[in-house]
Amino acid sequence: MAAANAPIVMREALTLPSIGINPQFITFTHVTMESDKYICVRETSPQNSVVIVDMNMPMQPLRRPITADSALMNPNSRILALKAQIPGTTQDHLQVFNIEAKTKIKSHQMPEQVVFWKWITPKILGIVTQTSVYHWPIEGEAEPIKMFDRASNLTNNQIINYRCDPSEKWLVLIGIASGTPERPQLVKGNMQLFSVDQQRSQALEAHAASFASFKVAGNDKPSILICFASKTVNAGQITSKLHVIELGAQPGKPGFTKKQADLFFPPDFADDFPVAMQISQKYSLIYAITKLGLLFVYDLETATAVYRNRISPDPIFLAAEASNVGGFYAVNRRGQVLLATVNEATIVPFVSNQLNNLELAVNLAKRGNLPGAENLVVQRFQELFSQTKYKEACELAAESPQALLRTPDTVAKFQSVPVQAGQTPPLLQYFGTLLTRGKLNAFESLELSRLVVNQNKKNLLENWLTEDKLECSEELGDLVKTVDNDLALKIYIKARATPKVVAAFAERREFDKILIYSKQVGYTPDYLFLLQTILRTDPQGAVNFALMMSQMEGGCPVDYNTITDLFSG
Repeated sequence: MAAANAPIVMREALTLPSIGINPQFITFTHVTMESDKYICVRETSPQNSVVIVDMNMPMQPLRRPITADSALMNPNSRILALKAQIPGTTQDHLQVFNIEAKTKIKSHQMPEQVVFWKWITPKILGIVTQTSVYHWPIEGEAEPIKMFDRASNLTNNQIINYRCDPSEKWLVLIGIASGTPERPQLVKGNMQLFSVDQQRSQALEAHAASFASFKVAGNDKPSILICFASKTVNAGQITSKLHVIELGAQPGKPGFTKKQADLFFPPDFADDFPVAMQISQKYSLIYAITKLGLLFVYDLETATAVYRNRISPDPIFLAAEASNVGGFYAVNRRGQVLLATVNEATIVPFVSNQLNNLELAVNLAKRGNLPGAENLVVQRFQELFSQTKYKEACELAAESPQALLRTPDTVAKFQSVPVQAGQTPPLLQYFGTLLTRGKLNAFESLELSRLVVNQNKKNLLENWLTEDKLECSEELGDLVKTVDNDLALKIYIKARATPKVVAAFAERREFDKILIYSKQVGYTPDYLFLLQTILRTDPQGAVNFALMMSQMEGGCPVDYNTITDLFSG
């Protein structure tokens, strides 16, 4: 299949040797990438130094003469964490520096050796020793706080990752250990999942894991999910699985049904295993990346396989989320920094045509606001409508990718449904669904306001305007003006319907505001026409307005003789 149609696009963002990094330092113990902002490389020759690569300007690395056993750049800011063993001891000295201000933020002497550490949030360092796991907040005076003891399944494991979920209530530690005698190359993956609230651990087999949040239909609060990938050997049989499980289900609320799927490794990748997992919250996709450079892409909601491809001929040892683009970075042993992104133009057609999964294609298009499912969405909407499933039709139209169904035709369709006694009219149901999702467009705002004005429920309009739920237009202002001049003026101002704003100020005798407003928006009213209009109903007001005009910067906008003629006429 042509790469041009592939749902995932790979490109080389950078190669570390091109910015002077010696290949001997392109390893898991020397390179860290805590987010899509920075890469940090620790060099030990020709002299000890730390190289900081800002991904916004990668060709201008910052090299500092620093001796450390590990260096981590903060995920968000120019803050560097350094770890160095205290000579003659098994203790580690931890320091956190603000690079820009050239100041030390914090330091601490750990009584035992730190075997792994990571920024788990921009404000907390997760620290793993041989026996325990600690959190060290970089703000305030607090020392590292012990969170839990390492489970026995992680004894003699090399720790390769540690993460927390967005609520910081769930923690996961990942380690690898040498494989079974019959498959020594296939390393074992072990995971410890810890609940902060329950103070309880669960030991599982997994090589890579990540947390995600997902909104289950009918539940306002997102569900916290853990996704993990495992590859195990049992009686000579290899099993490779992806699991997606909800953590801490919310009582009385719809929950996430746990899912699992097979990871299909080609025959020549029998000893390959997942080394990293990233979740794209933007598209609700799971990326599982293996040591030998395979990429597996799964749908988060259903654990359906979307795509598999080899993305690197060299072993991958590091990955980081590229949150803004909904993709990820991967670093391989050759020093290539690869960026994977979703091909927005092709992923939906790929899922509907190549995988023949129409439901997933529509869901992906809705979630990621992606093109490619237009016909499917319209077809599904018509089906729901003909089955009188108006609630589902409302939701599909509200979530339709790229506002495909947010049209006057859809409003007319709901308008045409005969209203059953005692039931909410489908049109109101539709507008209600849209209001819970966000802001109405200009046409929807006008049609809903028409209903509300006819029912004399002006207070609803005021609420929606305050909550910025309606798109203001001149037409909306004209409609509201029939029931409320003050509200209409607010709408005209928001809609930048300048002539109507000026006319409204004139009606209200607020002549000074006309001049102030016109100057603010760079508008030149027809002052002569305004003066004539005011003079007809309010001679004294016209005099005041003429006096104001005479004091304007740059002189009076209307010729004095014309003004005199007007008043003496």
